[in-house]
Order: sequence, then C-alpha cells, then structure tokens
Amino acid sequence: MGSTMLRGLVLLLMLLNVGYLAWGQGWLLPYGFGPATQREPQRLARQIHPEAIRILKSEDLSQPEPEVKSSKAECLQSEVLSAAQVDKLRPVLQGALPAQAWSLDEFISPARWIVYMGKYPTSADLDKKRLELVKLGLNPEAPRNPNLAPGLSLGAFELQTQAETALKAMAERGVHTARVVQDTPAQPGFRLRLPAVDDTVKGQLPTVRAVLPTLALLPCTAAPAPG
Repeated sequence: MGSTMLRGLVLLLMLLNVGYLAWGQGWLLPYGFGPATQREPQRLARQIHPEAIRILKSEDLSQPEPEVKSSKAECLQSEVLSAAQVDKLRPVLQGALPAQAWSLDEFISPARWIVYMGKYPTSADLDKKRLELVKLGLNPEAPRNPNLAPGLSLGAFELQTQAETALKAMAERGVHTARVVQDTPAQPGFRLRLPAVDDTVKGQLPTVRAVLPTLALLPCTAAPAPG
C-alpha cells in the first residue's frame, strides 16, 4: 500500500470520528442529523418521583391503617308534647326534613301522682315550710297543677301506690301533714321521634327549635316508650 493511500485512510477515519462525535453531541441537529430524544410528555408523567418514596420499617408494617371516623347517626325523641305544640311543629318538620327522618307518635301520657303539702295561705308560710323540708333532706318543688298552688311537691310518681309508699317513708322522717294527690291526669300526648339524626338533620334542628324553643331531645333509650 502506498503512503498516499495510507494517509487518505487515516484522514477518512479521523473524519468519521469527528462526524460521529458531532452527531452524538447533537451538533448536527439544526441540519436534521442527530440521535432521537425522548420528549413525549406521557413518558415524563410515568416517571417515579423519588421524593415521594418512603422507606418503611418492620414495625410500620404491623401498624393498622388509621380508620376514617364517620359521624354516626343517633336516635332522638322529645318529651311529651301537647296538641298545640304539635300543630306548630308539623309544618316546620314537613318543610325542613324528609318524611322518613321524623315522626310524631301519639300515645297516652300516664297520670302523675305527688306527695303534696299545702295549700299555704301566704308566700311567707310557703317559704317557711320549704326551709323546714330542706333541713330534713328533702327537695320540695312546685306542683305542675296550678290548682294546687301555693303548695309543695315532695316527689312525683306514675302510680298512686308508689306515691303512698313514699309518703310512709317521709312520715318516718318527720313529715306528718303531707298527702298523696294527683298532680296531672292521664292525657293524650305526642312525642317527636328522629330515628337517624346525622349531620344533615342536625343542621335543620335550629329551624325546628325556632318555633318551639322549649323542645328538648333525648336519646331514644333514655325516654319512656309510649304507653
């Protein structure tokens, strides 16, 4: 091989190396030559973000996942309501709550018997007797029946026999002028029942109470069943 041919071969190899370097570095991209680049956005979206990776310890694997606490619905019901109170409540309930979220149950409210003392001629006499009873460890209250005022109730009972038993026990403690009387007779009444009070129903209760501020709602198990 002649020296001229050898020099030409070396020069060709040098040109090929320079061309490959220029191609690989992207210097020829403006002219349409160069390696393909990954520019698809969907590939970037599938990349794993290393900053989101968390290394778990062995004790972490045994820990249960935290439970998401939900607001549990509860059953509530009112105390005894009169027909006049129900007339105020019913249209508000119909407008504020779904039909299945409430009911007005009719029942007979039992009679109320009390251990009674009175009537007293003056308020001073009433206060004097009240103080005497408190000293005996009793808790006198005003009777519900306005016809028994001014007087004092030493305890209320659903059955007359219960009141008479209580009267005998009070007599042993020094109460000698009390007697058993009927404070209120058995009468028809109503009870508002809310079987599943969730956050939605609770949000409407202020609207319901606006027409009946004295409305008290108790857990269904705490109030006596309709009789």
